[in-house]
Amino acid sequence: MLYFTKMQGLGNDFICLDYDKVSRYNLKIFSKYICDRHFGIGADGVLLYSKSKIADCKMRIFNSDGTEAGMCGNGIRCLSRFMYEKGYVPKNKMKIETISGIKNIECITQNAKIMSIKVDMGVPQTDINKLPIYVPRNYKYHDKKCKVMLKAGDKEFEGIFLSVGNPHTVIECKTLNDLQITKYGKIVENYRYFPQKTNVEFVEVVDQNNINVKVWERGVGKTLACGTGAVASAYAMYKEEKVENEVNVKLEGGELKIYIDENDRIFMEGNAVKVFDGEIDL
Repeated sequence: MLYFTKMQGLGNDFICLDYDKVSRYNLKIFSKYICDRHFGIGADGVLLYSKSKIADCKMRIFNSDGTEAGMCGNGIRCLSRFMYEKGYVPKNKMKIETISGIKNIECITQNAKIMSIKVDMGVPQTDINKLPIYVPRNYKYHDKKCKVMLKAGDKEFEGIFLSVGNPHTVIECKTLNDLQITKYGKIVENYRYFPQKTNVEFVEVVDQNNINVKVWERGVGKTLACGTGAVASAYAMYKEEKVENEVNVKLEGGELKIYIDENDRIFMEGNAVKVFDGEIDL
């Protein structure tokens, strides 16, 4: 019998599991099975936690299609709350090791109850030579932005490509109403420029402190929210001088607060909650 905890951050849901309990499985196949919403538990991804020699714990993330991700903003908030409330890391400030490096977390509490979780997401990678992208000679690269033109069916988009621990393509739109996210998101995710595929964010700027974002996640599909996607969107629009350095990102599953400091370091704040504890017979 395998015991698990289901968590969600803005509707982006995950299954938290002890890595030692599942390490004997092929994790790609296991993740696809357990995330299946008809035959498994059902989730956007799996969060595997284990001991770390350099941090309070280690996190590995597997998407619902079995691929492994380097970082997940909603996922790390979910795991932070899980580790705190289970008593595995009984302090409100913790370090979590990920493939994309160590992330510093602060669980903001009131009367020992978590009200929100703040994550130091680090500085985005925008160097064309260090990004998983292959573009033709006529690409645009200036002012810390890598812009590419993308032909997606009957539309052409200008995307800003960057990495915040995983690759993202941010596309600004005048409006998100009636935009066929599934149609265009799938095309952009698998575009020939992106050898590791890409997450896709469609962004509508409301004003200098607010943006609306719809998400197509690499290896998952359309989701209600994406933490790293919110970070990438806010940063891209900040560099386009469309927003200030404090941005409220409204996703379909809720809102995240993003703050960008003078050194381009980004902080993300939002909540995460437990859905239920359970067990499954494998």
